[in-house]
Amino acid sequence: MKKILLSFFCFSVIYSCVYAQDSISVLFIGNSYTYVNDLPGTLGALAANLGKEITIDSKTNGGYTFQNHTTDPLTYSKIHSKPWDVVVIQGQSQEPSFPDAQVNSQTLPYAMQLSDSIWANNSCSNVMYYMTWGRQNGDPQWSEINTFEKMNTRLYNAYMRMADSSDHAMVSPVGRVWSYVRENHPAINLYNADQSHPSAEGTYLAACTFYTSLFRQSPVGATYYGGLSASTAGILQNAATTVILDSLDHFHLHPVDEPTQASFTLVQNGETIQLTNTSSRATTYTWDFGDGQSALTENAQHTFGSNGTYTVQLMASSICNTDTFSIQVQVMSLGLPETDFEKVVFLTHDEFIEVSAGVPGFSLEVFSVEGKLLMEKRKLGELPVMIHRTNQIQLFYITRPDGRIKTIRSI
Repeated sequence: MKKILLSFFCFSVIYSCVYAQDSISVLFIGNSYTYVNDLPGTLGALAANLGKEITIDSKTNGGYTFQNHTTDPLTYSKIHSKPWDVVVIQGQSQEPSFPDAQVNSQTLPYAMQLSDSIWANNSCSNVMYYMTWGRQNGDPQWSEINTFEKMNTRLYNAYMRMADSSDHAMVSPVGRVWSYVRENHPAINLYNADQSHPSAEGTYLAACTFYTSLFRQSPVGATYYGGLSASTAGILQNAATTVILDSLDHFHLHPVDEPTQASFTLVQNGETIQLTNTSSRATTYTWDFGDGQSALTENAQHTFGSNGTYTVQLMASSICNTDTFSIQVQVMSLGLPETDFEKVVFLTHDEFIEVSAGVPGFSLEVFSVEGKLLMEKRKLGELPVMIHRTNQIQLFYITRPDGRIKTIRSI
């Protein structure tokens, strides 16, 4: 984020705070949940009060679904009007809560189509899904959404799934913050008279949520209250802070100027690791295995030549930015052939079994016939572990230092 000057000017049609430096630009594509009480204007005023640069425009039509927007030339005209930093997209208030098969055919494809159109206009734009909230008493037309909690949960799950399907797009979790306020501050009414659209409090809560999502900072301390009392506004500011700032990764809320995010999963088998790239919005990949070796492939496999702890790092890049992600790997299996299990010695006596190992790093667990744990994991060494003999004993689990397990049946 760039530093700003103290003076600014705000306009009403395109909510723009003009500074001597470039600003973050945000386009809202949605419906009445966005335009009732003027969410874009409320966000713009809140951001300006907190000293942030933001330019906001919107394309909203009452009752519009994702599909409606994909067939509206004016929506595409707004998308193409500039290289937006963030484009917020929101579905009709009920559609993501409907049965999965219906969402899969009537909602998800069109949400992804909008995302693709946004990225086609500017490959460095960020798509942010506007997670809406359940109606005050749910939706009676289907038993799975006939309470607020049920409907809100389905909306949460659907928006998270849409974001994951759209290459880990960002999510502004208004519905999750909404639920937090209902649970912890039930005296605050977030709904207008129709029990669906937001009250002034609901819109201010949504603005606090978007501010926290966009800037990854708390709105606490803002003196713009959106017509509410200072105490109510403070509660809503704190709610957005509490829900979001500890869950930035969960909602894919990376810095706006870093749309490319590096990540990978790792599976280790002894000295060999299998690396699966899970980065978003990247075009090139550079692996550093921490032992002087590297690779330029999307996914990778590597075998270490000696024991030790290695930092495996992926650098994912695009024309927008470069990001890195790393995981530490510990290799302890080299020099331990399969025959090393033979170093574990069992000596049987009338009343007990004596177990020892000729090399360090082995451990032992004992289970009964029924699978009940009779002895928790114990390290094996030159001094033996003494186990009382019992007819219940069925399995001995020996674990090598590299995590491989050998099972020995009753002695």
